[in-house]
Formats: sequence, structure tokens, C-alpha cells
Amino acid sequence: MKLSVNLFMTLDGVSQAPGSPEEDTRGEFSFGGWLMPLFDEGCGRAVDGWFSHTSALLLGRRTYDTFASHWPQVTDPDDRVADQINSGPKHVVTSSPTGDVWSSTTTVLDGDILARIRDLKALPGDELQVHGSIRLARALHQAGMVDLYRFLLAPVVVGAGAGIFGAEGPALTMTTSASTVTDSGVVALELTPGEFGTASAAVEDGTDTIEHPA
Repeated sequence: MKLSVNLFMTLDGVSQAPGSPEEDTRGEFSFGGWLMPLFDEGCGRAVDGWFSHTSALLLGRRTYDTFASHWPQVTDPDDRVADQINSGPKHVVTSSPTGDVWSSTTTVLDGDILARIRDLKALPGDELQVHGSIRLARALHQAGMVDLYRFLLAPVVVGAGAGIFGAEGPALTMTTSASTVTDSGVVALELTPGEFGTASAAVEDGTDTIEHPA
């Protein structure tokens, strides 16, 4: 399976607590719920498209608990996202029991967590998907294990908050495989990572140009 990271993100790279003020206040984060005023039908279609590729979910414990408090209550048979989350396989990185909300849950506990996740990727299927789970997503990004990044990039700036990208790298140049803009101005992006590259501004025969390394 491909490993995909699927996140909501502000313009300044924050993915913490998009859904409500109480969702995640770690670090005294006080801007929770920043996405909801902009979440329109286009955002819903984008997220529905993400889940159409889900073979299994890989979640951190906080995101798992957030999902478990919400999605079992969504019983609309036409809600593909709810159906996938409630009935599909879920793997949770945690050191404590997950309870019995979903029988389709397994835990990734012992040994080398990244090695365990590589084993999950080796299973047949479309995508092993990370949703939310910022610390887990950042660790997978830093380990170079992510095959596909999807973001809902909101025209919002919140300042300090948790996000997937940090000073630790790695440096990548992304290829945009899909992009749309919703009516509220949210950009839905699908990106594949590639080798980082540089170029230089130059002048050739009096013409402003870009000079690529040999």
C-alpha cells in the first residue's frame, strides 16, 4: 500500500485543532476550529475523495480518540467517510488499550514502530492513510516514508501551532498531482514527494532566465 498523509493546514503550516476550540489545546493553542468557517461542499468532496482510496487507517492515539467520540454516532448510510472510518481496519500507535469502540482496531505497540509501519505498507491494498495525527505524520515525513501528501490548505494564519513540517526536514520538491480551489478559497492539494532541486536567476543574451544546474 502507499502511505498517504491527509491533513488540514493553515497558510503558516499549522494542522492543530482544525475542528473545534476544544479539540487540541496543547501548547496553549487557542485558535482551534479555524477550518470550520471555511469548510464548504468543495472541502467535503475533497475529503470524500481521500477516503475513496482508504484501505486502512493509521492513527495516533489522540486522533483515534477524537474519531471514536464522533464517527460512531454518524449512521447516515450515504456517508462514505463515516462508513470507511467505522467499518474499515484501523491501526493505532499507542501504549494503552483502545477500548471496544471498534472491533476493527489493532495497535502498533511493540518494537520498532517504523518497522511495524513498513510491514503494514507491504500488505496489499490501495492506501494506508494517516489523518490528523500530527506527531505521527511528522515522524513518517522525517523518515521519508510518505508516498503521497494531501492537504486542505485554508486561507487562515494562526501563528504558533503544531504542523507536519519542521526544521528537521527532509528537503523535498513536491509534484502537484491534483489541485482545486473551493468556493470558500480552500485549496485542495495532492502532492507526491521528489528529490529536492535548486536553480538560479540569470541573464542570458539580455533575457531574464532561469539557470538549472548541469
